[in-house]
Amino acid sequence: MKNLWLFQTAPDGLPKKRQAAFWLWNLGILLAAGVCLGGLSLFFAYGDYPDIIMGSYFRHPLLLLLNLAPVVLLLALLYAALGRSWAAFLLTGAVVWGLSLGNYYKLRFRDDPLMFQDLQNLRDAAAITAMADYDLTPDKRVWFGLGCLLLGTAILFFFVRGRLPKQPRIALLLAAALLWGPMWWACADKNLYESKTDNMAQFDDLERWSSTRLYLSKGFIYPFLHSVTAGAVKPPADYSEAETRALLESYVPQDIPEERQVDLIVLQLEAFADFSLFDGAEGIDFDRAYGVYHQLEEESFTGNLVTNIFAGGTVDTERGFLTGFADQRNYRANTNSYAWYLRSQGYAAEGCHPSYEWFYNRLNVNRYLGIPDYYFIENRFRDLYPHGEAPDEILFPEILRLYEANRDGGGAPYFSFNVTYQGHGPYSTEDVWRGQHFTDGRYSTETANIVDNYLGSVMDTAEWLRWLFDRFRQEERPVVLVVFGDHKPWLGYSNSAYQELGVNLELSSEEGFYNYYATRYLIWANDAAKKSLGGSFTGEGPDVSSCFLMNLLFDQLGWKGNAWTQATNDIWQEIPVLTDVGRYVRNGELTADLDGEGQRVLKTYLDLQYYYSTHFQYD
Repeated sequence: MKNLWLFQTAPDGLPKKRQAAFWLWNLGILLAAGVCLGGLSLFFAYGDYPDIIMGSYFRHPLLLLLNLAPVVLLLALLYAALGRSWAAFLLTGAVVWGLSLGNYYKLRFRDDPLMFQDLQNLRDAAAITAMADYDLTPDKRVWFGLGCLLLGTAILFFFVRGRLPKQPRIALLLAAALLWGPMWWACADKNLYESKTDNMAQFDDLERWSSTRLYLSKGFIYPFLHSVTAGAVKPPADYSEAETRALLESYVPQDIPEERQVDLIVLQLEAFADFSLFDGAEGIDFDRAYGVYHQLEEESFTGNLVTNIFAGGTVDTERGFLTGFADQRNYRANTNSYAWYLRSQGYAAEGCHPSYEWFYNRLNVNRYLGIPDYYFIENRFRDLYPHGEAPDEILFPEILRLYEANRDGGGAPYFSFNVTYQGHGPYSTEDVWRGQHFTDGRYSTETANIVDNYLGSVMDTAEWLRWLFDRFRQEERPVVLVVFGDHKPWLGYSNSAYQELGVNLELSSEEGFYNYYATRYLIWANDAAKKSLGGSFTGEGPDVSSCFLMNLLFDQLGWKGNAWTQATNDIWQEIPVLTDVGRYVRNGELTADLDGEGQRVLKTYLDLQYYYSTHFQYD
């Protein structure tokens, strides 16, 4: 038995040819184990999406290579370093399968894949998962993955024993390290990612306009590694700093005339959307759910807000509004924003989010974006509501109290930016909040409970909006309120409730695109503001991206703004909807293909965005 290759633990006494064969056998088994581990990551890559995605990976050799090669190389590096095949496999599996499992659950809960930048917010993700009461119970796929990992470790422990000699280990280490460079370049290459590994054409039911589905079409390990460099701030192609600076300097910054200064109260409503706009959704009492909100819309300037996100990613919308940037990043230093501009005009800036200050690092990022005083659970709402995240009945009166404190304590013009929490999913499938039922019994119990809970929250938020509007009607100072939803809500795993309601989420169609990405905005002014500004602030406004909502607001207020605002006004007039999912509104039509002039305008915006986001101009 001692001469059997499979169980040999000390082959030094074997002839050289037998020793070489022994180590080739071991390395072959190790290579197969690495391929299997990479295949396991692909098995988890597509979450609850159709199995056709899994099959597509194996019909695209380059895509398959880019998902498997990093796993094999990592395994080879660890084997060369540790000398134990089972230990190298276990460590590699912990990394690869751990990330794959995180991606699997994130897809289930948020319809959003795991990216490298998410690892910087692990604390946020863990807390959100705990508070949202997501079901982390392992399913058959999770148990299968764990079983594969343990079985692979056991096989290598018992059948691939022995320690690779020093010289072959050094050779393996060098070879793996040298191959890692080209592999990393391939994973980072934008052209390779966007064109040469395009796997979307194989699917009838997957739309390239979904960033989630585009990510999934490429597996997991490959797009995850690509996100490492894709998240870095890079200048656009053919960017000229001198030309962009000259363009901005061609605009003359304008102060806000004293007679046109108004107090601005902004409310970004968590997951707030108008379901009555869905075609085909029947058996739901939309009049009761949205009656109050529609009354407020009738006395406001309203329209569609087109976001980049669905069922999550709140900060993309809020930071797009505050900065005017279509592309968001993890802010780590003071960055130009509309809040900084308003403060330069003498405005006081503050706001509230009745959740924890470390969610999305808001405590620091809000300061970087020019809002020095911001109120969270830790520094305000815990005393007002000791049960966790405060609902709207706590938040809205506090927004009013803060406004009145500023008014009575010095009277500086006021900018208040607030983000609600009440509408945050998931919504219970077992009971109904406050006994509010809006569905008529034709839907499954799970879907009915989800929808009833969501619409109950919507109706309550609208009531508190009316309460706040009524308080500001009586205010002698001019006040303008801006209200918008950040994204469409989560409605069941794999969008189950949307499917049962018959809501079109096919992103290849205009209806599906708006159902997926659009919320509503409204701009309301009290009588004092209408008098000082000379506008009615009523009617239907244009469709606009979250990054251009401030441009629209400035236009309604009659403010010219600084050079950035004026330059992007020219952009906004040409492309009012500009998303990071490759869809635009140009000449009144939703399109994925901009004409020559549209491409030029888009290029100008991207240059301006990069320059303005990397050259802070305020003291």
